[in-house]
Amino acid sequence: MARIAGVVLPQNKRVDIALTYIYGIGTTSARKIIKDSGVDASIRAKDLTEDQEKKLREQVEKHYKVEGEAKREKLSNIKRLKEIGCFRGTRHVKGLPARGQRTKTNSRTVRGNVRRTMGSGKRKLEKT
Repeated sequence: MARIAGVVLPQNKRVDIALTYIYGIGTTSARKIIKDSGVDASIRAKDLTEDQEKKLREQVEKHYKVEGEAKREKLSNIKRLKEIGCFRGTRHVKGLPARGQRTKTNSRTVRGNVRRTMGSGKRKLEKT
């Protein structure tokens, strides 16, 4: 049972895929970790030896912010944006998309405009 950064890796997955179950490590990072530690990528997580597991754990701890540390950093970045009052910060406060996505037709549920059927939920237009 391989345990890295407080996460138990899934037993039947290949090591490069199993590492992505750790928050903060994606496929590119996982491949780089495996390459630097000298572990075979095609081996299953249950077949890792203690030495290989130790090498992987050392690589992750030395070079990557994972799990709680990564989540704290992400939250502090969002908090900073809110405090300085920039556009992205205000979008986070309002709960709207912050990266330029359209909101007229998408993100209806975020805006509170839930449509169960075709006509319901649509804003009523005033007749002049």
